[in-house]
Amino acid sequence: MVENPLILAPSILAADCAALGEAVGKIKSAGLSWVHFDVMDAHFVPNLSFGPQFLKSLRALYPDMFFDVHLMMDNPHLYIDAFASAGASLINVHIEPDFPIAETLREIHLKGLKAGITIKPKTSVYELAPYLPFVDLAMLMTVEPGFGGQKFIENSYEKIAAIKKLRDEMKLNFRIEVDGGITPENIANCAKAGADTIVAGTAFFKHEKELMAAFKNA
Repeated sequence: MVENPLILAPSILAADCAALGEAVGKIKSAGLSWVHFDVMDAHFVPNLSFGPQFLKSLRALYPDMFFDVHLMMDNPHLYIDAFASAGASLINVHIEPDFPIAETLREIHLKGLKAGITIKPKTSVYELAPYLPFVDLAMLMTVEPGFGGQKFIENSYEKIAAIKKLRDEMKLNFRIEVDGGITPENIANCAKAGADTIVAGTAFFKHEKELMAAFKNA
């Protein structure tokens, strides 16, 4: 099976909200093509963030960037059309809320986008299994979702490896993404465990030089 190249997807949740356009420009200037776009509804997670209009404005400024849209919402299925129309490249939904997951993944693909599935730190990796044949990316939250700047949960390496083992056993090739608490010190260990897509917010916007060096050496 062909290994996926390592991708770094800075999260603009950690950027200056008054200068999101400049934040995406900084990501592009670093030679990166993915932007992680966190959407929080204040129900599924205890915070509010960006809506489709923010994404639409950023897409207009940066038509060639890949927008990795992470819906931390109780009812993500109701917003697929809005975020697809706004310019999402990939829409990632959580497994924990009560909504039609399989149908939502199909809808994302029917919109011509890539689809992702995500679990919080305390959710079993094996709950992903029924959906893995139908996604382009599976993501493990390595902090409790809701706020940036949290510390990486150490047992996440075992869960990354477990997702990779599932991928190998099922002979699939979806990307494995990690999100939360990524630093220059742990990025290589995440990649070694099996992650090929790394989300970093605080580390990128506050320690770009160190993070980029660690990323290139991972």
